[in-house]
Amino acid sequence: MKDKVRLRTPLSDDDILKLKIGDKVLLSGTVYTARDAAHKRLVEEIKKEGKPPFDLNGQIIYYTGPSPTPPGKITGSIGPTTSSRMDPYVIYLLKAGLKGMIGKGYRCREVKDAMKEYKAVYFAAIGGVGALLAKHIKDSKVIAYEDLGTEAIHKLDVEDFPLIVVNDAKGCDLYQEGVKKYKVNFPTSL
Repeated sequence: MKDKVRLRTPLSDDDILKLKIGDKVLLSGTVYTARDAAHKRLVEEIKKEGKPPFDLNGQIIYYTGPSPTPPGKITGSIGPTTSSRMDPYVIYLLKAGLKGMIGKGYRCREVKDAMKEYKAVYFAAIGGVGALLAKHIKDSKVIAYEDLGTEAIHKLDVEDFPLIVVNDAKGCDLYQEGVKKYKVNFPTSL
């Protein structure tokens, strides 16, 4: 079994270019959360002010909205949401310095092309295990758009957060390659 790649944010171009689809990553450092409503506001702010409310250079956005925090815990369950809903906003964020995204599901061709252009990567977090993923969160605080509730932007401090590289900066797509690799050819007639 292949060793895991250890990464720490902020990520550099060199960090990104070493990654390839299928790499298992343990991520530590700062990760920001943002879902649909927060992405819309981030892009509006970039268009209006020329920059987002926090520095995106070398950073990662996790497509999640943490569930309410139970007593004595740092965060509630924190599983990924469907990434394609953020596709209309991604190119603006990549231009602003974003280096990575975490979510689940496919990305559109434009986003995959932009990841090549801006040297960025898309990681998958495993859906359905949000309570287990929360154990890798060492600190969480709201830093923007508090009025959005669970969709507010949180700054997370993560340690060994488990991820898989789905789209790398070379334009490769694990979902497409996986289908090719494991495709079963059924007979056309029985």
